[in-house]
Amino acid sequence: MTVEYIRYRITDPDRRPEFEKAYTTAAEQLDLAPQCLGYELSHGVEEPDRYVLRIEWTSVEAHEQGFRGGPQFPPFLAAIRPYIGDIEEMKHYERTSVVSGDRA
Repeated sequence: MTVEYIRYRITDPDRRPEFEKAYTTAAEQLDLAPQCLGYELSHGVEEPDRYVLRIEWTSVEAHEQGFRGGPQFPPFLAAIRPYIGDIEEMKHYERTSVVSGDRA
């Protein structure tokens, strides 16, 4: 599994509700993509102009060739296109052995 982090900075407070709405629409495509294992969009508390999108992919290749070459990518991209210029980082990461245990 690979984790992708996309960090956004949305400085105009009036654009933030539309940004979240755009990702609600885009998330429909992530749900349909077999390469996507899960995702979450988090909003900064101390810095409300910051957002972090975390997406779990089966692999980097599945993301870059499978998802981006598949039928879900065009509508995904169309939904978030107005915010591409607000990206500060878009990188893939591998998990380490340092993880929390089950607290349930």
